[in-house]
Amino acid sequence: MHMNFLRHTKWAALPLVVLLPMLPLAAADNKGISHEQADEILKELRQIRELLEKQQAAAPQTGQQQVAHADVSIQGAYTMGSKDAPLTMVEFTDFQCPFCQRFHVQTFAELKKNYIDTGKLRFVSRDLPLDFHPNALQAAQAGRCAGEQGQFWAMRDRMNANPDKLDMSSLADDAQELKLNVAKFRTCIESGKYKDSIRADSQAAEKIGANGTPSFVLGKSKSDSVEGELIIGAMPYEVFDQKIKALER
Repeated sequence: MHMNFLRHTKWAALPLVVLLPMLPLAAADNKGISHEQADEILKELRQIRELLEKQQAAAPQTGQQQVAHADVSIQGAYTMGSKDAPLTMVEFTDFQCPFCQRFHVQTFAELKKNYIDTGKLRFVSRDLPLDFHPNALQAAQAGRCAGEQGQFWAMRDRMNANPDKLDMSSLADDAQELKLNVAKFRTCIESGKYKDSIRADSQAAEKIGANGTPSFVLGKSKSDSVEGELIIGAMPYEVFDQKIKALER
């Protein structure tokens, strides 16, 4: 009866803080509820308010958003930039992911120009092919197979720019344009030789809570790893620029 009273009377639209002192008056305006019932509802609502106040007091203050941190290895991964760069950014990517495409089309070139090419940032590529992207695992293998012939980054750029062209025929066309040995490239992919190391990347991402693509870890460089902030999503350049500048201070 209490819930029906709140839903179906004109008092239902009022905020809780206004409703509380007015509930006894509501009894006189509604023949289906007595003063005793109104008092009982008032008591319950006061208890609810006390509970909400306690929860608000225990919650983090507005503006104090918690930052997730992670420590990931870069051993065996493809790296761009100076090995002596003071900062490192690791990207976990899915080549069929439109948000990864957005990052590389809208953000990566500026990061490369301002931080990677200037020796301030080391950029590391790791794989996170998502199960619901049917060509993502094949593309991850294609990148590593192109790497055998010295063209990992060139193949990576092509795949990131064209997430809808990751079938074997399209990948072979990319390999040919990059002047790779196409037969060797195809044989490498079909062998599945890199599947275990790609799965290891995915497991590393899962371990740190990188549950979407692209995901990044940005922080101070170590010799074979980076410990820093976990960033999930294709953030605009300004976000990365701000975070990098904060780490440089």
